Parts: sequence; structure tokens; C-alpha cells
Amino acid sequence: MKYKKYFRKTSLKQKGHGDILLNEIIKKKPKVFLEIGVFHGVTARNVCELLYQIHGNEFKYIGLDLFQKSEENISEVIPNTEFKNPIKHFYFKYVKRKDPYSLESVEDLLKKFKNNIHLIKGNSNKILKKIDMKQIDFVFLDGGHDYDTVVNDLNCCKEVINLKGTVICDDYNLGSAPGVKRAIDEFVNKNKFRCEFICENRFAKIQNS
Repeated sequence: MKYKKYFRKTSLKQKGHGDILLNEIIKKKPKVFLEIGVFHGVTARNVCELLYQIHGNEFKYIGLDLFQKSEENISEVIPNTEFKNPIKHFYFKYVKRKDPYSLESVEDLLKKFKNNIHLIKGNSNKILKKIDMKQIDFVFLDGGHDYDTVVNDLNCCKEVINLKGTVICDDYNLGSAPGVKRAIDEFVNKNKFRCEFICENRFAKIQNS
């Protein structure tokens, strides 16, 4: 399966990184997948298409994101939602009449799998503590890039790893967000987890030793 863009913005199309992520998911064949940081929903759609191929309708995708800019999340790093392509800009503004970063727009992109998805709007610092992580067997972590946020998200995912699940963190080597690397390194060393670096250290795959 090839990673598709679905006419939206995604950095995972670069250098085939999206395909590599999908291959990692194929290895584990998770039935309950959590993505922290959904953005436009491109990765969500690709993951749902893949899990449907593997499990049919017997899978669940959970997506958590801010889905908007506000005073509450002003300190978080939110990706640039503006399109450089004028055709895409026109399409979303005048045809779809939806902000591609909005919850409603992502729901529309994933409507094919409406019975398998659960999208949650909110800050991971508050929401993750309320999710039963025992049911989740794969996490793609690409939410807030602030050090404290990454620490929170990883600590909330600890149970997933202890139960033989997998956590893949995006942007491990992102120079503009050094807190990501620091938080991951500290988390792995403290808990003595095994960490593998993929795609020129873009991804950090964390599993139990």
C-alpha cells in the first residue's frame, strides 16, 4: 500500500516516509490505533485504509487533536494550515467551504470509516489521562512539540508499551523542536525501553525490551 496525500497537506509524503510508517504498522497489525496530532487527517485516512485491508471492519482508529487555534493552545506548535497551491486553497474555501484542519473536515475525509473512528477534540495534556490506554496497541505520536507536552504524552503511553504495544514518535530530529528529542531520550532511558530510529532519525520507535 502506498501512502496517499488525498489532496491535503502532509509532510510524510517526503522521501517515502509515509510508506515506511505504513510498513511498520503492517508488521504489528494493530486493531486499536491511536494518533496524537491528526492535522488534516491524511495519515488517519491512510491508516484506516490499511487496517481495513488487514482486519476488515474489525479495527478502531482514535484520533486526538486541537483541531483549531485558540488562546488555550497558543503555546503549542500548530502546523501551517495555509495551502501554497491556489487550486487547493480555492477548493477548500469555496467548494468544500471547510477549514481542512477542522474536526468537521477530517470527519468528512474519514466518512468511509465512520463506524471505526473516534475523533477527539482537545489538548492531549488533559485528554490522554482520560483514555483507557490498555485497549490501544499502536500509537503514532505527532502532537504538541513542547517538551512538557511530549513528556505528558509519552508517560500516558507507557502502559501501551508495557503491554507489548508500539509507540512511534514523529520529528525526533526536528531542529526547531529540540524538546521532542530530549523528552524521548529521557523517557526511554528512565524506563529502559528499546528505541529504534527510522528514516534518518525522523521516527523513534519505542517498544518494551
